[in-house]
Amino acid sequence: MSNGQWYPPEWPDRIRALASGELSPVEPKRAATVMLLRDTADGPAVHMLRRRASMAFASGAYVYPGGGVDARDSRPIRWAGPPLDAWADRLGVDEQSAQAVVCAAVRETYEEAGVLLAGLTPDSVVGDTTGDDWEADRQALVDRELSFADFLDRRGLVLRSDLLGAWARWITPEFEPRRYDTWFFVADLPEGQRTRNASTEADRTVWIRPAEATAGYDKGDLLMMPPTVATLRVLQAYATAADALAAAAEQDMTPVLAKARFEDGELVLSWPGHEEFTKHVPTEGSR
Repeated sequence: MSNGQWYPPEWPDRIRALASGELSPVEPKRAATVMLLRDTADGPAVHMLRRRASMAFASGAYVYPGGGVDARDSRPIRWAGPPLDAWADRLGVDEQSAQAVVCAAVRETYEEAGVLLAGLTPDSVVGDTTGDDWEADRQALVDRELSFADFLDRRGLVLRSDLLGAWARWITPEFEPRRYDTWFFVADLPEGQRTRNASTEADRTVWIRPAEATAGYDKGDLLMMPPTVATLRVLQAYATAADALAAAAEQDMTPVLAKARFEDGELVLSWPGHEEFTKHVPTEGSR
């Protein structure tokens, strides 16, 4: 391939099976991921993780911190920022689901990057999340021994939903065996906090400018999935992390779902509105 687009070799056969009715789509699991930004002399950089080669989904791909919504993410929680009805309208779901998605975004960022978008008051942010006691709580969250609501209660913290901006929504194609309905958020790294590779799913983390990341993808040096590349290309336009966060309200939240169709003896795989990811796959008879 001419770029680093993540494209599993089993996709063509799965697309054919789906088209013939031999394969039924898996229900996508809700998930959230956060494009964590920090300013540099050359513009904002984004925090990315490289998934371990042993991972069943997107192995070797560069991604943002994130993961699946936990059933407990919808429990009553200490909350600051826009009310749930506003979040529900922005995310295109009911209020309970909106809380769960936002909570998952904040929780997963803490679990995988050690960065916590929460404070003692609605207008403050935790300045340091290092130390043995913090690590014990983080690990308890990872192990699902502690809900995020209980974690905040224990520390007297409120979730700062106003530090997040909803950016995009992508749904894993119907022919994938593991499917996710993922909301992408943007956030500015809180002052005093720092990222670290706290994820067992990643073997490397980097701070990289969006333009540098997409250049690596275009050269085939960095492996990425379409939603990662698409969001990075849009982020290139902003001079500061604050500018990007302010622009979040303008981003289109219409779900993006890959489509497959037969055309001139080929299976054409496309992501509506994102022509650069279109793939042409020979059909059985044209191999």
